[in-house]
Amino acid sequence: MPSAVDQKPAIELKNVTRRFGALAAVDGLSITVAPGEVFGLVGPDGAGKTTTLRMLCGLLDATEGEVLIEGDDVRTHLDEVKDKIGYMAQRFGLYTDLTVEENMIFYADLFGVTGADREALMTRLLAMTRMAPFRSRPAGKLSGGMKQKLALMCTLLHHPKILILDEPTNGVDPLSRRDFWLILDELVAQGLTLMISTAYLDEAERCHRVGLLHHGKLIHCDTPAALKAMYGVKTLEGAFVAAIERQAA
Repeated sequence: MPSAVDQKPAIELKNVTRRFGALAAVDGLSITVAPGEVFGLVGPDGAGKTTTLRMLCGLLDATEGEVLIEGDDVRTHLDEVKDKIGYMAQRFGLYTDLTVEENMIFYADLFGVTGADREALMTRLLAMTRMAPFRSRPAGKLSGGMKQKLALMCTLLHHPKILILDEPTNGVDPLSRRDFWLILDELVAQGLTLMISTAYLDEAERCHRVGLLHHGKLIHCDTPAALKAMYGVKTLEGAFVAAIERQAA
């Protein structure tokens, strides 16, 4: 992970709580993500992962606490934040009746990316994802893995510095998951910051640090190696199970 000396954190959550009525979906969450870091959020369904990521993007307001992107408060500087982040939700949200290229052009227009810059960026993204041969295929006729690659390309069309992905490979076959992570590794090598939630603990092993969420609370946050050492287990799954059991005791 690159050194973040004298740099603002890419992401800061400061004692953040989000309530839905009497339910605290996220409860007193504090996380700091350094520039260039790959940070993974892991937890069972209902742990608060999606709520956390939606607050980072300004889709939900925190009930309490501060959510900052490179020092900008998401609540009061949302326009500046939107320029810095790319968000990919769980559900495929592109237009199935449009081709791969037409979807990319549509999203590029939304971001104000036009002309030679748009064409150069589209060409680079299509090459990176090996999607160039499918440029004219309707999105609705793509495989699950290809749809996720297309969603990722559309997310990257405005040169975000921070990528926020909500279980992007959920339900995708193992080979497509591997290819997706090869793309993410390349983006991180180019300096992108990545915050990702995942249901796959082998993916969490690829993160620089992992936050274990349970009932909206952060149980532990450390490197995968440190978490395994803490509980004396060989796998991150073992560490996660042990953490949950200790929390419930």
